[in-house]
Amino acid sequence: MPRYVELQQRVEDLALRLVLAGTDSRENVDNWIEAIGAIHNGAVCEGATEAADAATALIATIQEGGATDPARILQDGISRLQQALGVHQPAEASLAQDPELLSDFILETREHLASLESQLLVLERDPSNVEALHAIFRSFHTVKGLAGFLELREIQKVAHEVESVLDLARNLRFTVSPEAIDVILLSGDYLKGWLDHLESVLQKQPSRCPDPDPNLLARIAAIPSLQLATPPGSLGSLAAAVEQKGRPQLTEAQPSLPSETAGEIRRAEAKAVKVDTAKLDYLVDMAGEMVIAETLVRHDPELAKVKSPRLQRNLGQLTRITGELQRTAMAMRLVPIGPLFRRMARLVRDLSRQFGKPVTMETEGDEIELDRTIVEELADPLMHMVRNSMDHGFEHPDAREAAGKPLAGRLLLKAQHLAGQVVIELSDDGRGLNREKILAKAVEKGLISGEENLSENEISELIFKPGFSTAAQVTDVSGRGVGMDVVRRHIEKLRGRIEVRSVTGQGTTFLLKLPLTLAIIDGLVVGVGAERYIVPLFSIHEIFRPKADTIWTVQERAEMALVRGSLVPVLRLYRKFGVVPRSEDPTEGVLVLAEVESQRFCLLVDELIGKQEIVIKSLGETFAGAVGIAGGAILGDGRVGLILDLDRLFRDKTGDAAH
Repeated sequence: MPRYVELQQRVEDLALRLVLAGTDSRENVDNWIEAIGAIHNGAVCEGATEAADAATALIATIQEGGATDPARILQDGISRLQQALGVHQPAEASLAQDPELLSDFILETREHLASLESQLLVLERDPSNVEALHAIFRSFHTVKGLAGFLELREIQKVAHEVESVLDLARNLRFTVSPEAIDVILLSGDYLKGWLDHLESVLQKQPSRCPDPDPNLLARIAAIPSLQLATPPGSLGSLAAAVEQKGRPQLTEAQPSLPSETAGEIRRAEAKAVKVDTAKLDYLVDMAGEMVIAETLVRHDPELAKVKSPRLQRNLGQLTRITGELQRTAMAMRLVPIGPLFRRMARLVRDLSRQFGKPVTMETEGDEIELDRTIVEELADPLMHMVRNSMDHGFEHPDAREAAGKPLAGRLLLKAQHLAGQVVIELSDDGRGLNREKILAKAVEKGLISGEENLSENEISELIFKPGFSTAAQVTDVSGRGVGMDVVRRHIEKLRGRIEVRSVTGQGTTFLLKLPLTLAIIDGLVVGVGAERYIVPLFSIHEIFRPKADTIWTVQERAEMALVRGSLVPVLRLYRKFGVVPRSEDPTEGVLVLAEVESQRFCLLVDELIGKQEIVIKSLGETFAGAVGIAGGAILGDGRVGLILDLDRLFRDKTGDAAH
């Protein structure tokens, strides 16, 4: 019987695909035949003769005349399949055929699933939190209603089963245990699978709907039997049971919101308006264009000849309004980092149970805002770092007890503003980096010779080398030597930096230093000959004019600069880009000391023009392969300045550019 239900679901899924495919159905005849053939085989296995015959007839009709009007043939044939399998609601009557309604459903359901996930973790830490229980119930209730409205039966069924069980908990019929939360989280994961499938269908990409899971429904129905060891109906004793002797105290990890605060959040959400991200990005681009246009007008030589106080006053007003518009547009791209932190809470919870390492996760600075793109791109590297911390960083409870530490480890995710950047701190109170082990592994892999006298910071930097891993064995979590180097590249792609600090036996801290936005940077405009280049300000350590004894030549080839007792490589920018400089004498130019990936080097330029807030412009696909160039910007005088990609510039070993 369950397989027959699955067969019905496959036909419904096929109907949904047809509606959303529209005119594209003509191009996918082979795909349709394959899908209908699978339904035919399933019908034969189930003894559904009428449905098998309908599928055979539909395939034959498509092969004979599918090129003329495939959409009509498919619509009629799928309708006959539905009737044969007892699916009474025809596809054309389903509200799910409206792509806009389906898109809104996917977006809203994702928000509910994210919310209930964080509330479930709150409930696990504090089973007496009635507000969290009500919030979880409301989320499943809303998802059930929306799915029913759109006739998405499988989603509606699972959400309804969980809602019914949670209603019993709200009426004190049973108490929610960690095992029960496991099942509810699995239900949420199953619904996420359906959302991914619907999104793929909506985007006309190949996808198969998740298989119906009768075992999941059975586990949901059994949730009331998974109770905590406490007298029924006693919420006070339930909270006491969580704080039993020897069990880590997790109640402060994610405190629930007071009812007043929750009400304020709901009122704030009611004032929010959903805007398509493409429209938002276009608005930001236009604000940037307006700033550029205003700068060009203000610096126009013809306008400078007009000595009118009134005109200058109006220009000042225009400058102020343009700046405010740009700041407002940029602020619209910003989103709080709190939801990303809460996603990590689920990961910590699951890995904590998997490894048998009780860990309390705490967050600070959830309200700090970052560019939406940066927050999205941060998810993978942050997830990898949390996995590493759980796998390698924290000791097992017996080792922590022997070291005099609390049985439960502490993982802190913290965001703060610092010097015009956002700094994200991930710290644990685990075993710290084992520098002797890191050195031994680096020598084994040939990353270092073993004769170098490395500082503690340089040893810590070895964990970012490609292929480096100190794991004794490969697990499904870590140990393959692919990760921290990718994390660093990911962060630097976002124009950020990553630093590591560690004390053996006390823990490790990673600091991710990121810009507020990817659309604007603070840059230092430098001149080389007649050209203008922009050096990202966050990479610059020092600027100075060299003396005669500052520049050294190594083996008559590589140039080095003596900076505060250390020799660093020198790159003559005019050689890299084939530009004629004002002078080839370094003492008549300026050295800019920069750093990328913990590597320092000096850029030799002719002059410094000044600091400027730069609106970044892409150079397009034509110049995508240009070495050492990250983008362009229009300067105040209307000229184009090229933004330097210091990482690629330093790593480029092709030699001098041709003149």
